[in-house]
Amino acid sequence: MNRIETFDLGDFEWPGEGETVTEVPGRVFYDPAIYQREQDKIFRGEVWNFVGLEVEIPNKGDYKTVHIADTPVVLVRGENDQIHCWVNRCSHRNANIVLDNYGNSDSFYCVYHQWGYDLDGTLKSVTFKRGLGGIGGMSDCFDQSKLRPRALRVESFHGVIFASFSESVETLEDYLGPTVAKFMKRIFNRPIKLLGRQRQFMKGNWKLYAENPRDGYHASLLHVFFATFGLFRASQEGRIHVENGGKQTCFYTFAGKEDEKAKQQGMKEAPHTYQEGIYTLEDNSLLAGKMEWDDGINLVIIDVFPIMMLQQIANVLNIRQIQPHGPDEVTVHYTFFGYEDDDEELEAMRLKQINLIGPAGLVSMEDGMAIEIAQKGIAEDSSATAVIKMGGTGVDEESNFLGDEGPVRGFWNAYTEMMELR
Repeated sequence: MNRIETFDLGDFEWPGEGETVTEVPGRVFYDPAIYQREQDKIFRGEVWNFVGLEVEIPNKGDYKTVHIADTPVVLVRGENDQIHCWVNRCSHRNANIVLDNYGNSDSFYCVYHQWGYDLDGTLKSVTFKRGLGGIGGMSDCFDQSKLRPRALRVESFHGVIFASFSESVETLEDYLGPTVAKFMKRIFNRPIKLLGRQRQFMKGNWKLYAENPRDGYHASLLHVFFATFGLFRASQEGRIHVENGGKQTCFYTFAGKEDEKAKQQGMKEAPHTYQEGIYTLEDNSLLAGKMEWDDGINLVIIDVFPIMMLQQIANVLNIRQIQPHGPDEVTVHYTFFGYEDDDEELEAMRLKQINLIGPAGLVSMEDGMAIEIAQKGIAEDSSATAVIKMGGTGVDEESNFLGDEGPVRGFWNAYTEMMELR
């Protein structure tokens, strides 16, 4: 199948009317042609993709391998403290050059034919380039200086590293938008240290997971632990900010501030979720925490289009990267962190609260299930259509209604514009 055929979507039409997306066709969650178009239009397009944290590669020669959707890349710290990101693909026969997830090296070579590369991806040596014993070797037209893995544009924002295939995309801080940048600065306000990593594989499309953290509506209903123990309810005081044409979202709530009338309505309308007074914890230390900021905010969720999520729940801090594997499979990589100046008590709190997050987390384990049952519900049925009209049909830049699906509509607005589908 050639490239044109791969991108041909036939008679595909996006449902609905108006400037804002309020309906999503099931086809976008299983169609291989749409998935292939996403590789160029989204992941290798006018976006910044999260690839890692500076603390993961602190020293010269430190590297990390990661995928930007289907493209394998290497993140490495090189000479003069410069950070490089280049496609993990040998210029000879396209084999992966770097095979380990993490490590340190002064150079790299491809195990297949041992072509050698510098830390910045420059091709520095070609085995048997001049042949052996005066016989063979590369042809006269071979120009080593023109061969190297593709280098990506790299920017770091307060220690959070993004890469882009585009030379024309705006600066990273402009791409993030003022509110997202402000809250990222708030979290990355001083040196951090890694506490651990987890990953979760799901049988579902990556966009189902991208929708999930933008949807505060589900969080107050699906996650029983959230509502039962007051970590998050839609009746709490908070804000939603949507920026940069829907690409970025910042969602936060204030500790201890809740509308009692709205809470009672929630308990009445969603009795399967609001289990307050029915269940208790034998070990309440799981919920023991410390307010670390003077703004009273105890929950922050930041989404950066297309594949990153940053989260603060009480004292647990984590950053996530979405890695698609075709139209119907995705892995989410979790990186948990604290601060270098944490004392033993605070670090112990963070480590215990990590039980809230991740594949089996008490406030997030249901997300994996939700992604998979949504994918099964679509079941490759082109007539399936999702409705996203809670909170209206537009995308407000700021909303006080934590059940507003505006951020989800914003995501699809950005997606359809980049994919040229509307």
